[in-house]
Amino acid sequence: MDPVFAAAAAVADGDRRAALVTVVGVDGSAPRAAGARMVVYEDGDLVGTVGGGAFEHRLRAEAAAAITDGHPRRVRVHLTRELGMCCGGAMDAFVEPLTPAEPLVIYGAGHVGRAVARLAAPLGFQVTLVDDRPDWLEAPGLPEGVRCVGRDPRRAVGATARGQRACHLIVTHDHALDQELVEALIGEDLRWLGMIGSKTKVNRFHLRLRAAGVSAEALRRLRAPVGLDLGAETPEEIALSVCAELVALRRGKVGPVALLADRADAERDARLFGPPPATSG
Repeated sequence: MDPVFAAAAAVADGDRRAALVTVVGVDGSAPRAAGARMVVYEDGDLVGTVGGGAFEHRLRAEAAAAITDGHPRRVRVHLTRELGMCCGGAMDAFVEPLTPAEPLVIYGAGHVGRAVARLAAPLGFQVTLVDDRPDWLEAPGLPEGVRCVGRDPRRAVGATARGQRACHLIVTHDHALDQELVEALIGEDLRWLGMIGSKTKVNRFHLRLRAAGVSAEALRRLRAPVGLDLGAETPEEIALSVCAELVALRRGKVGPVALLADRADAERDARLFGPPPATSG
């Protein structure tokens, strides 16, 4: 495989963000032809070249911006008028950010956990399914690439993905186990921590965790009840609502999206502190 394509493909399984830069058009004299490519990593490392010099320097800056904001862009540069190069031509390049797949650890391989795994894997998440019941893990129907860990989740939690890209979902068959997992994970610097449960279950967890010394700020990081407010009932519908919340997180849609956890937080705050004060028009 071409080294640039190999480097671009490897980003999905790694932990370095990058951008793929492709020359898509050339007018007149230029250092490279259309189709020249390079991968630019967030730390500035390169694989390949689009010609070097001022043009490549400009595209490295555009790649760094694309990595930061997540948006692709097309860049057209006249090499002489804009960059002072003697070539005399113009070049067009397309800059595409490449993002490593987000780890999603699911604790519990029951009906909902498996349904989430089936839907999340083709959405580009690196799914790990943790359960100590081999019959649930070995049941057919999981997509290729889902990693199954047959251990007690309490013992496996320390070996699962961490960091600001990692998402963790708690959907076990045991409320006491759920609480232990929340206590183990809520202090971690994760991108997202979600738990399935009724409002009654979630409220009880909040009371127990506050009594155990967990701060209100930390509790706000627990997305529970998890998912978009779709009125979901079946495992497949619940999985859809959970994955929709994860996609909303990925795409930065945090304001107008109706999340169950946000509604539960608002109801809890109103019950504890009363309705918000009226504002004058």
